[in-house]
Amino acid sequence: MKRTEADQEPRQTGDYALEDQIGFQLRKAHQRATSVFLARFGEPDMTPTQWAALVKLSDAGGASQNQLGRLTAMDPATIQGVVRRLEERRLVERAADPADRRRSMLKLTESGEALVARLRGKAHEVSRAILEPLDATDRATFLRLLRALT
Repeated sequence: MKRTEADQEPRQTGDYALEDQIGFQLRKAHQRATSVFLARFGEPDMTPTQWAALVKLSDAGGASQNQLGRLTAMDPATIQGVVRRLEERRLVERAADPADRRRSMLKLTESGEALVARLRGKAHEVSRAILEPLDATDRATFLRLLRALT
């Protein structure tokens, strides 16, 4: 049977193979991490970005929206949407900054604090599952190398 062009391996021009590029591999790893999070976290309607915002607000005891964006590595438009959804779910609330009344501070509600406390252990399980294909030494090396890139 004759193979059609669509059945053949993709042609590579020169020495560039998409599959060997860091951006491509990081995107695939991010997709896998998100998939594992959504499958195992067990909290409906919770995204990895929402979880990151909740944890950082819990750890910091509150933050401005700009600070929260920096703490979670989210751009202003993304953090704005994340905060809006968390406010709608009554997990986050705004209050005037005592040091600067023009700025509002975000903090977790009692429900938000309870949710973070309840799910921290599950978050550890998700991280372990994401890194499961690696042995302990490779996990440490991988995380160290990722931190070096950021």
